[in-house]
Amino acid sequence: QVQLQESGPGLVKPSQTLSLTCTVSGGSITTNYYYWSWIRQSPGKGLQWIGYISYSGSTIYSPSLKSRTSISRDTSKNQFTLQLTAVTPEDTAVYYCAGAEGSDPGLFNYWGQGTQVTVSS
Repeated sequence: QVQLQESGPGLVKPSQTLSLTCTVSGGSITTNYYYWSWIRQSPGKGLQWIGYISYSGSTIYSPSLKSRTSISRDTSKNQFTLQLTAVTPEDTAVYYCAGAEGSDPGLFNYWGQGTQVTVSS
C-alpha cells in the first residue's frame, strides 16, 4: 500500500523559501502513470492544488502560483519536494502531498497526513 509522509519546517519567515519533502513508501514515484501533487488548505479556505510532478519527471503548476513554485524529485530516495519562494503570511496553510494513479492527475488515490506551515516573523 502506498503511503506518503510530508516533512519540513513548520515556521518560515516572510520573503524566505518554503521547502517541504514528501517521502513515498510502498511504491515507486517513477511507476508509469503516477502523478505526485502538492495541495494546501489555508485557514477558512478550501483545498488549493499547487502542482504536480509526473512519473517521468515533468511538472505542471497552478497558474496562480507558477512564478513562485518548483517541484522536483529524488528518485534514489523516492521523494519529491516543493519549493515556494518569497512567501507571505497568505501562504500559511496545511500542506499535503498526494498521489494519483491513472489518466487523471487530479483524482487522488493517496494522501499524506498534512503538515502545518506558518509564515511569520
